[in-house]
Amino acid sequence: MARVAFLGLGVMGYPMAGHLQKSDHQLTVYNRTRSKADHWLEEFEGESATTPKGAVYNAEFVMACVGNDDDLRSIFLGENGALLGMAPGSIFVDHTTVSAKVTRELSDCARKAGVGYIDAPISGGQAGAEAGELVVMCGGDPDLFCRIEPLIKVYAKKCVLLGGSGAGQMAKMVNQICIAGLLQGLSEGLHFAEKAGLDAVAVIDVIAGGAAGSWQMANRHQTMLNDEFDHGFAVDWMRKDLKICLDTAEELHASLPVTALVDQFYKDVQRMNGGRWDTSSLFKRLQDFSGTRQSKD
Repeated sequence: MARVAFLGLGVMGYPMAGHLQKSDHQLTVYNRTRSKADHWLEEFEGESATTPKGAVYNAEFVMACVGNDDDLRSIFLGENGALLGMAPGSIFVDHTTVSAKVTRELSDCARKAGVGYIDAPISGGQAGAEAGELVVMCGGDPDLFCRIEPLIKVYAKKCVLLGGSGAGQMAKMVNQICIAGLLQGLSEGLHFAEKAGLDAVAVIDVIAGGAAGSWQMANRHQTMLNDEFDHGFAVDWMRKDLKICLDTAEELHASLPVTALVDQFYKDVQRMNGGRWDTSSLFKRLQDFSGTRQSKD
């Protein structure tokens, strides 16, 4: 049994913290909106705190899953932030998708304070978090990784160390780049099938077992055709992630033309009041635009 603090009880953090509590770890949770923490306590028990600093008192491991760079910096370094309360030798594990730049900044602050830091962004969406089947991409010191890996595997089916500080975030960028292209391709394929008068479900049944197959195809084609776009990661968050990808690509002199284009398509979805729709809503954009209207910056 480990003493664990979990900071952030959103759609991902809520079930992840729940898995840890059900695995008999000693958990203290913190959430900016107090009502979410109260609801979590009703479902899973454990303890809660009103500040990140209070939550991490006596914790061996601190897990965080918040919104963006600013949110992470605030809960880690801000007034009553986690670093002020963490004991030397404890480890901070960040599951937020943020820039590698802020990761390295906070990792350096942690090192100076005698605290370990692992960046560990996640993939698998809300369904993966609820099922305990996330994929976790990690960056940091190998010795620290060995200590936190068993804990992460409580809610993950795969957890891999990919390099030093920031490597996990870089890998998550690769993940988001690939997903953006896959979903646009799937959306265009389904849109074309409908325009051609084909049975789109039958077509997917045929091609999913071949070279075109993907998780997105297997798990999202039917919901897309059903006009259901409430199955996970929201467009607003995807645009946040793609901005990180595109900004980092500019720094690296990497070319991401398709990613940049899909990012603008997601901007169109936001204009359709679809910011909270899931990322497969690229298909709805094609239906509404009929493939003829040009996206405007």
